[in-house]
Amino acid sequence: MISIAVVGDEAASEVHRLFMADDKTTDVISFDLTEPDSGELNFEIIVNYEMAERTAQDSPHSSEDELLLYTLHGLLHNLGFDDTTEEAFYKMHKEEDDILEEFGVGRIFGNREFEPKG
Repeated sequence: MISIAVVGDEAASEVHRLFMADDKTTDVISFDLTEPDSGELNFEIIVNYEMAERTAQDSPHSSEDELLLYTLHGLLHNLGFDDTTEEAFYKMHKEEDDILEEFGVGRIFGNREFEPKG
């Protein structure tokens, strides 16, 4: 099961504070709640629509596409992707853009200026 919650800045900040010890607002938080040996995936993905709206204002894509990016990012984390090193960062975001292109949305992340983590 994949559960997706669409929340605003306040709720995103609260979850970020509770589970990541960081009270800044964030775009996406994901949890893999899969029980060992259950044979069934159980993911919780929380996306911030207010951040998506702000980010999309300066982008050629919609806030809905930005939310799709956040959801995909959370899902990839739950499937084992990581973005904590520069190499992993680029690999994960390339995968996002490849999937978004397959969906007909086009590249979103790859069109940005960014600083990799790590």
